[in-house]
Amino acid sequence: MGLLECKVFAGFFLPQKPYIIVCVKKTYAFIDSQNLNLGVKSQGWNLDWRKFRQYLRNKYKVMEAYLFIGFRPGNQELYTSLQKMGFLLIFKPTMELPDKTVKGNVDAELVLHTMIQYQNFDKAIIVSGDGDFFCLVEYLVQKNKLLHLFTPNKHYSKLFKPFSGFVIRADQLKGSLELKQKKTLFLMHFLKSSRLMSQISLLLLLNPTQV
Repeated sequence: MGLLECKVFAGFFLPQKPYIIVCVKKTYAFIDSQNLNLGVKSQGWNLDWRKFRQYLRNKYKVMEAYLFIGFRPGNQELYTSLQKMGFLLIFKPTMELPDKTVKGNVDAELVLHTMIQYQNFDKAIIVSGDGDFFCLVEYLVQKNKLLHLFTPNKHYSKLFKPFSGFVIRADQLKGSLELKQKKTLFLMHFLKSSRLMSQISLLLLLNPTQV
């Protein structure tokens, strides 16, 4: 049985009334940022990360949202913005390949930190469509600790087929999670003369090579 956050209440002026104990189950989210970001972009839209954090908080009462992301020097504005949105960032050093693409897989870090936090949550939401997480998802299901498997779109790994009942897809929530382009274009136009334009653009659009 997982740890529960309990609060005790008692009615004023009613000492004879028994105490009411309210226990809240703890839900944590573990997010493969690159898989989610690229998976959403492949469908022709951009995720509003602020809305996504609010969705996790409001819909599933997610207390801690761990965002696993490749670290690149110079992107502090991006990282600070994500932290202010409510994400707990776990960094993975990146490596630039000969073709100039950036590699920063976070598979090992996500699995490791899920197990580090295992005793601290009752339910977990794994955010990725990558089949490399099959063993983790299977284990959480066996232990009755998986709440949902959140995938970017319908093209997630076939290894997750046995867990289809846990799947929630970002593309089916596009209406509430999409970054509105009018807002993005207005802010970029307003800031076009600023030295920070490139950083602001990065924060708004979350370039897939950075996330």
